[in-house]
Amino acid sequence: MSKLFLGFFTLMFLSSCKKEVSTVTDSSQAGVVKAHRFDQLFYQKSTDEIQQLKKLYPYLFPNQMPDSVWVNKSNNKEEILLKQEVEKVFGDFTSEEKQLGILFTKVKTHFPSFESPKVITLISDIDYESKVIYADSLLLISLDMYLGKDHEIYKEFPPYLSQRYEKSNLIVDVAQAIADQTFNQSGRNNFLNQMINQGKKMALVDAFLPDVAHALKMGYTPEQMEWTENNEFLIWQYFMENQLLYSYDIDLLHRFVFEAPFSKFYLESDQESPGRIGVWMGWQIVESYLKNNEVSLADMIKTSPEEIFGKSKYKPKK
Repeated sequence: MSKLFLGFFTLMFLSSCKKEVSTVTDSSQAGVVKAHRFDQLFYQKSTDEIQQLKKLYPYLFPNQMPDSVWVNKSNNKEEILLKQEVEKVFGDFTSEEKQLGILFTKVKTHFPSFESPKVITLISDIDYESKVIYADSLLLISLDMYLGKDHEIYKEFPPYLSQRYEKSNLIVDVAQAIADQTFNQSGRNNFLNQMINQGKKMALVDAFLPDVAHALKMGYTPEQMEWTENNEFLIWQYFMENQLLYSYDIDLLHRFVFEAPFSKFYLESDQESPGRIGVWMGWQIVESYLKNNEVSLADMIKTSPEEIFGKSKYKPKK
């Protein structure tokens, strides 16, 4: 039952929140966040208690599902144990609420129309693809995805993924979710434009979280970040010499942009590299563009990748 419900919960939230979001009243103001701990409220409940929760959070309970499903899930032993593990790591969540308040304030500084979303914490039964969902005025955070990379429940996950399941990654994932919703990808789909579009998102995350380490923003270890910075010139040289920048080969995205244990240069040193090198390179190009042009973040995200690259004056560090 627990696993069966897993994907359905996320999908139904996304389809129902647009219908129900008008019922949400945002209780937070810029800089002040009080999360709704649905993860604490949902478990070990009777049918009557589930009915009360449905009145408070109608967008989390699609009408297609009978109450018996929710009651069974609420009393699922595995999820109750997972809830207890979440309690050990997060406690009262006040530290995270403060971080979220600072983040929302920073976003609003750059994008005045931004409104702080209603924050709801829950347990997704280890749904690694939906750690954070930001839609309309709601922000869902799956706390069971931030229990620590060495936690027993992640033992079957590859290290390049589980290293991001730390408590400190939560605020980064929220910033990335907001960045993802801030602009639409633009430009032709060649490799260079794909990198720059990803770089735009990273530039937003960087501006939203100025005090967070670059390694954490990229999901790298400090050692992976050091390798990447030390090899920036060689990476760029490889892209240039192999004429990859203007290629439309989708395999380049799998090699250098999508999640992977390492980037694929087809060299002996590949396994020393972290994945998503193309994302980091795109970020460097966008950062160079912002440094060399008087432009706001709001204007940057509207600028085509072609123009960003042309005006970036990007030179990789040797």
